[in-house]
Amino acid sequence: MKVKYFNDTYTALIEFADREVFETREISENIYIDVDAEGNIVNMIIEHAKSNAALWEFSYEEMDKQTA
Repeated sequence: MKVKYFNDTYTALIEFADREVFETREISENIYIDVDAEGNIVNMIIEHAKSNAALWEFSYEEMDKQTA
């Protein structure tokens, strides 16, 4: 997974998989997802991310498997 932020347009691109995009779907006014031919998410685009997402607080944490 890769996260790219385009400062000139305040757009965030989150790349989940390296697959060909079949279709782009609008989730809300500023959020879109790209899916492959099987409907699996490939990318997420967040427009105006500076005001719509707290990217400055972005962090990554890998969790160990937990047992019940």
